[in-house]
Amino acid sequence: MTALILVPMTTDPPEPLALPSPAAAPPDPSVAQVVEDVRDLVGAGIRLDQELVAAAVRGWSNNTRRAFCSDLKVWGDWCRRHGIAPVRATQSDVAAYIRALSGIDPSAEKVRAMATIERYVSYIGRAYRMAGLADPTAGELVTLEKKAARKKRGVRQRQARAIRFKGDIADFDSPPSGVCLAHLIKAVRRDVMGLRDEALLRVAYDVGARRSELVAIDVDHIHGPDAGGAGALFVPTSKTDQEGEGAWAYLSPATMKAIARWREAAHIDKGPLFRRIETHFDGSIAAIGTKRLHPNSITLLYKRLVQRAFDKKLLGPMSEAEVARWVAAVSSHSLRVGVAQDNFAARESLPAIMQAYRWRDPKTVLRYGAQLAAKSGASARMAVRVGE
Repeated sequence: MTALILVPMTTDPPEPLALPSPAAAPPDPSVAQVVEDVRDLVGAGIRLDQELVAAAVRGWSNNTRRAFCSDLKVWGDWCRRHGIAPVRATQSDVAAYIRALSGIDPSAEKVRAMATIERYVSYIGRAYRMAGLADPTAGELVTLEKKAARKKRGVRQRQARAIRFKGDIADFDSPPSGVCLAHLIKAVRRDVMGLRDEALLRVAYDVGARRSELVAIDVDHIHGPDAGGAGALFVPTSKTDQEGEGAWAYLSPATMKAIARWREAAHIDKGPLFRRIETHFDGSIAAIGTKRLHPNSITLLYKRLVQRAFDKKLLGPMSEAEVARWVAAVSSHSLRVGVAQDNFAARESLPAIMQAYRWRDPKTVLRYGAQLAAKSGASARMAVRVGE
């Protein structure tokens, strides 16, 4: 009988399934722009820490990124005008830069505020660290020169001219006076642009909105009105909330009505709330755009309305020279300063003001209220008592 021998069969392991390779993430244009600007400063042959650059850009707001790139250009131009290769800049070069910008040394350079100089130095140092180079801003000489610049320039920042709701008045029952929100609202055009401008002014005051917050508002961020006509605005992110935790802000019934009028006239159902409006050469409305307003347009809008209020004789006995000074001093922060002063005048507490208008630093809020406090402090009360 023949034995049956079983021979085990061997098979090759199955071929692994060919999975499609993940598509490479498209390059971030913001990172590419920062890389390009740092390379322009230190030279194309320097290898940048791409991971460090990408991490920095992810944590920055758009305004911070733009300021970083702009500040590097200012430093690079200064170096080249003075025969300095930026890639080989030293502490002594940075110290000379600080002296020039602060006015310590005679220079053709425009003198900057101390806060601006501090920002310049901080961003310069970061750029060199991104490039793996020795940081010319890190050292005792630069520290001492900054201290000398603070002594020369002072640390007080120029404050935007406040636009309060009724102006510079002591009693909220008094009629509006001078440049104030009430007069700017009266000065808006009597067309769809005027509807947009009124809604924007009212939202800016209710919310104490920064310009970046104003232009970022979408229709979906507005909730209400409730039974009393009031609403709420969700602020997804802001200068002091880069992580995007978000915050809620109150919108008055008058503001909600103004928003509704603007949306109905402009046929806005979704997307950006405050949009660009195209005009003909004669100023008449050509079209309502789909894109949101640019942050820089907020200051121009406020300035335009101050001048228009003067032209319509809403500002009382004010000379052309005085209104010109007003127009020059107004900025996108003017309503935010004004609402802080109105809250102080209403004797609201500092924590309540900070919570309602998204302030993190109490010093900022107190600085906005300092001028108002001087007019209602002990010396002002004493002057009234003695009849001066």
